[in-house]
Amino acid sequence: MLDLSVTAILQYAVHHPAWQAAAIVFATFILEDAATVLAAMQAQSGAISVPLALGSLYVGIVLGDLGLYGLGRIAAKIPVVQRLLPPRRTEVVRAWLTGKVFRVVLVSRFLPGVRLPTYTTCGYLRADLRQFALATSLATLVWTSGLFALSYRMGDVLMAHFGAWRWAGAAGLIVFMLVAGRVMHLLHRPRRPLPDASRP
Repeated sequence: MLDLSVTAILQYAVHHPAWQAAAIVFATFILEDAATVLAAMQAQSGAISVPLALGSLYVGIVLGDLGLYGLGRIAAKIPVVQRLLPPRRTEVVRAWLTGKVFRVVLVSRFLPGVRLPTYTTCGYLRADLRQFALATSLATLVWTSGLFALSYRMGDVLMAHFGAWRWAGAAGLIVFMLVAGRVMHLLHRPRRPLPDASRP
């Protein structure tokens, strides 16, 4: 379980900041929001410093986003993928994306379920890497800092009211975030038009 594994690593590495940072960076590759919550609660308990926790989260999440971009670039060189996407359509989307990379990447960070396809598409279309990196860094700074601050405060509340059971509260918060993200994705998914009953 992510909670137990990351927490155990952080506690084991309490006197080794490099290991703490590596554990957090690795955790962001698995589930970044959960890693943010757990790192914030570890910081609240004093097991890790706030600057180290936040810095590691920023590095891990931005590296993960750049990795998605890189996957898109790799996919663009695979013949099977190239045959699935007609060149004309690819050029139309590339033309539309030109000049909008920063805005598209920034907005997609805050919309559930669209980050993976958006970032890999940016890589596939060879979108401006500098704009992509700047946008994802800024979005990560805003989103992760906010979630970290909320989780840090929640850790304080959970410690005051639940003591040793605070990790159960953290797990509940993570599950809630996952379910809420899934629900938001389903609500914002484009609906297929109903068939026209007048047509034979």
